[in-house]
Amino acid sequence: MDDRLYKTLKIVAIALGLAWVGWAAYDNFSGDDSPHRMALETGRKYFKDGDYESALTEFRAILDQAPGQIEALDGLARSLMQLDRPDQAMQAFNAVLARAPDYAETPAMKPLFGATYANRGILNDRLGNYEAAIVDYERAAALEQELDEGPHWLIRFLRNQPEAQATILQRAQYLRAQLALPEDERLLRVPEKDAEQRPYNQ
Repeated sequence: MDDRLYKTLKIVAIALGLAWVGWAAYDNFSGDDSPHRMALETGRKYFKDGDYESALTEFRAILDQAPGQIEALDGLARSLMQLDRPDQAMQAFNAVLARAPDYAETPAMKPLFGATYANRGILNDRLGNYEAAIVDYERAAALEQELDEGPHWLIRFLRNQPEAQATILQRAQYLRAQLALPEDERLLRVPEKDAEQRPYNQ
């Protein structure tokens, strides 16, 4: 390796190291200073890793200390949905969305409520409540447009998911089209495809 290339790589490595240290400091000192921030991040990591029982335990522990913690309540709802406890999940999703008016003037909370509508739509879809699912999908997309873009290609690569899943509006349009058909001609469930539908994170 020639001297010029070595010096360039060394400068790049130092710059990246300093950028990482700066980001870590910013994240620690200027972000959410809630006493539950670390527990929330732990719960989210468990959820992302597919360890829904541990995520549920973490979110419940937060709610035991702070029953109104809305992000923990949302995490609880998503975990319950993934653990196939639909009645409890629906109750928790409804509790999150009932709080939406409290945050009407807080733009930073729009992604959370948008994701909650999308996830409640998925739950309604799984339960066969197709009309309710359509309403939730459309509310989610209206509230947070990025939700209808689906996961970025890099996220799909990391998940080993080569094909993009249907967006929430595509699913809503599909359901509308199927519900317009005679009942014996409808195809509302495709188990292999339905199993690929992932919940949305706030």
